[in-house]
Amino acid sequence: MTALRTIDLGDARRLAIAKQRLSGRAPRSSPSAVLDVVRAIRCVQLDPISVVARSPLLVLRSRLPSFRPEHLDRLLWTYRTLFEYWAHAASIVLSEDYPIHRYQMRTWPRAGSRFGEWAASNDALRRSILREVGRRGPLRLRDLDGNAVSEAWVSTGWTRDRNVDQMVRFLWVQGKVMVSRRRGLEKWWDRAERVLPAEALAGRPLRDAEVTRRAAELSLRGLGVATPAHIKGHFTMDLYPGLLAVLERLQRSKVVEHVELVDDGTRLPGTWYVHRDDLPLLERIQRGRWEPRTTLLSPFDNLIHDRKRSALMFGLDYRMEIYVPKANRRYGYYAMPLLDGDRFLARVDPALDRERGRLLVHTVTPEDGVRADRASAATLAGAVHELAGWLGAEDVEVTGPAPSVWRRPLG
Repeated sequence: MTALRTIDLGDARRLAIAKQRLSGRAPRSSPSAVLDVVRAIRCVQLDPISVVARSPLLVLRSRLPSFRPEHLDRLLWTYRTLFEYWAHAASIVLSEDYPIHRYQMRTWPRAGSRFGEWAASNDALRRSILREVGRRGPLRLRDLDGNAVSEAWVSTGWTRDRNVDQMVRFLWVQGKVMVSRRRGLEKWWDRAERVLPAEALAGRPLRDAEVTRRAAELSLRGLGVATPAHIKGHFTMDLYPGLLAVLERLQRSKVVEHVELVDDGTRLPGTWYVHRDDLPLLERIQRGRWEPRTTLLSPFDNLIHDRKRSALMFGLDYRMEIYVPKANRRYGYYAMPLLDGDRFLARVDPALDRERGRLLVHTVTPEDGVRADRASAATLAGAVHELAGWLGAEDVEVTGPAPSVWRRPLG
């Protein structure tokens, strides 16, 4: 039996970072450069929190330091090469991946789900929304009539009685309506066939095994090296029917290779894979060809989306503290991990003071084992000031706790 390829954990980390476009020389921002990044990482998670900037903008800025939001807008609303849909969360995805996302559209909701039963009981509302959007779209939620509801949506949270909102979400996941444009958080909805390019909509649905094969390869290539659980939790999260059998076939056909990960001589548990197309990059990294980069990451960044994987591969035990009482927070409301090469140096909790044109730094916390010294201070200050410059902030102000040797270079 052929011996498995052995990969050192440090090289695996560098491969993962390289595949996420977080190493090497970054190109200048352009629509084609943004599209190239999205093709590499496959989805960019949406989130309404904008204490610094909207998360998708931060994710792209980490990979393209000169990133210009209008380049993303052009891809979404003019060229239609990207659209908003569900990946591992509500995300920006590629129109060329529509055949993969179509699996979710045709199989959701699952039989017996509460959402499905509620939508079935409100079929008049569903038909009314489709008719209004088809006749008058694009429309905002507030433009839609909710009088056809027969059973109100019940929830203990903020969605209670938001019947139109919930039915539009139902139709969105089913691929009947799509976001046609947006202004901030406000969206305009239209029929999917008027939003997506005709070439994306053409063709018959893929068989389940083909959906899994395509999605698993793309997921693995975005991760660099991964276990089946990592693949399943990335890109189209949990939507991989028959994943293990598909991976076995991909291994037999030598599309993916089964490898072992070792850390200081100890084998990491699990079955790990690498895609054959990434082996040349891995081998270059193993020969020492590696160009590190330093950047602050959004809490929703693809590199750290899978918290268990982040802890295993990077030693980063990351938890968001948005809902933690302020007095009990260790890292801060919107702590952004600072990636320095192939390690995490610190977590910075920033907020943009738009009125005064300042980037406020509420907390700076070194990662365990990181020494706060002059060298790390220069690295940290460079990353924070780079973010401030991209945001258009003229100053950086440290408002809370930070190691003393780090405070002066930041302010």
